[in-house]
Amino acid sequence: MENDLKLTINGKVRQVPRGTDYLTLAREYQTDFPYDIILAKHNGNIMELNKKIETDGVLSFLTVQSDIGSKTYLRGMIFLLVKAIHTVFEKDKQVKVRIQHSIGSGYYGEVQSNLALTEEKLLQVKEEMKRLIEQDIPFHKRAINTRMAEEMFHRHKMYDKEQLFRYRRGSKVNVYSLGDFQDYYYGYMPPSTGCLKYFDLFLYEAGFILLVPKKQEPDQLPEFKPREKLFHTLQESNLWSTQMGIGTVGALNERITHGEMNDIILVQEAFQEKRLAEIAEQIKTAGNIKFVMIAGPSSSGKTTFSHRLSIQLRTHGMIPHPIAVDDYFVNREMTPRDENGEYNFECLEAIDVELFNRDMMALLAGKTVELPSFNFKTGQREYRGKYKTLGKNDILVIEGIHGLNDKLSYALPRENKFKIYISALTQLNIDEHNRIPTTDGRLLRRIVRDAKTRGTSAESTIKMWPSVRRGEEENIFPYQEDCDVMFNSALIYELSIIKQYAEPLLFGVPRDSEQYEEAKRLLKFLDYFLGVSSEDIPKNSILREFIGGSCF
Repeated sequence: MENDLKLTINGKVRQVPRGTDYLTLAREYQTDFPYDIILAKHNGNIMELNKKIETDGVLSFLTVQSDIGSKTYLRGMIFLLVKAIHTVFEKDKQVKVRIQHSIGSGYYGEVQSNLALTEEKLLQVKEEMKRLIEQDIPFHKRAINTRMAEEMFHRHKMYDKEQLFRYRRGSKVNVYSLGDFQDYYYGYMPPSTGCLKYFDLFLYEAGFILLVPKKQEPDQLPEFKPREKLFHTLQESNLWSTQMGIGTVGALNERITHGEMNDIILVQEAFQEKRLAEIAEQIKTAGNIKFVMIAGPSSSGKTTFSHRLSIQLRTHGMIPHPIAVDDYFVNREMTPRDENGEYNFECLEAIDVELFNRDMMALLAGKTVELPSFNFKTGQREYRGKYKTLGKNDILVIEGIHGLNDKLSYALPRENKFKIYISALTQLNIDEHNRIPTTDGRLLRRIVRDAKTRGTSAESTIKMWPSVRRGEEENIFPYQEDCDVMFNSALIYELSIIKQYAEPLLFGVPRDSEQYEEAKRLLKFLDYFLGVSSEDIPKNSILREFIGGSCF
């Protein structure tokens, strides 16, 4: 027919009536996929399934096993949870739900209400969610005037969203509805509640854990493993941001417009310095520490942290010496390869563990040791006359991704080791229902640093990020609870600074690149923040490790 559109699906051209929605075709092609289709990709653009098809082109589908599909599933589940809580707590017109952070494979949130969050109440919420899933209610999206959105969320007492939209440049806002419940979410939404099949909900600490599948196994719920040290570090950071009155992006923007950015920077930096001083005090008090082992995921600021901790250790009369585990890499030809045949520098086998332990034990025994240096250009270990002897007040500050894994330092007595886990654990949320993943903050840090120090494009950094994340999941996160202390290197103000550096790099990702969609997502994310100059950032700030100008 004249109004039909030509679509290429799985290499075959077919005609469909103009105005057909993507969901109709997704249902037709579902049998070709092992997992549920949750989004479509039309001419390279991600499309929600409820949207109607208006142009010719190449069409493919994304399932819940894809990265963006998994995030869409989580987003739909959070919307479903929020609606169910408001239904169960309907007598309390002041009820608020806050989704705060990820803990292991779950997501932690709290309910602020005059009614207590009991096991019975949470079971009612869970049953209400199941009821809504069985009804297969569609998620509807509509664009409304930004000013209207502010007024609407003010009426709904969602003041975080009202404040967020106050600083929005665009004239329109996409608002989602589920039945008669309206909310705002950053990112794509599933077509309906019926595809949200797998979840669990249970009490945890002062709130609840929402458990959803991981993208690797989207039809199974993972085991929830409590991470008490991580949780309490996150809660401490949240408490500090609450005391500062900056729990959301809108609140940060509000303070910036009132000229308070310099005060925020000074107080945040002072808070981190206080925490560093406390850690140094713990090490001194222990009395017999000779090895400070520091580990954390990519772009956590480990290098600057090590320098600043060393300064604090000096104030206690200790003499710190930095040791980089990377200098103990095996020679390039001995480096293991991954499943793609590429060198795997992140596995423990890439380190000469035997030599590392032999050298460290010799130092502990008071012997003089010539330490190696690794030449990254030649891929060979070298000796350049770097001799070391540990005196009474000497202490080694050892940085490396395997620092918390006792297999790296198996010969070193536990009483002589002090383990520190460092990560950038973002304490800001976009609003009460839209959390900021810590991985987004770290990825933006890395994009900026890689461009500045290595000349790497944002496209290349985004492309290799999944590989980096896999290495962290295997080699760092399983050992984080084995640490003696955790340090949160995230700065509450940093994304307003990083915005200036990251945006030009992200705009440089070509439209035909596989990384374009992620670059576009990050640009949209940064658009929530008011940009601020970096001139007032102290030279010893962890942020300087990424934007440049560090005194270290």
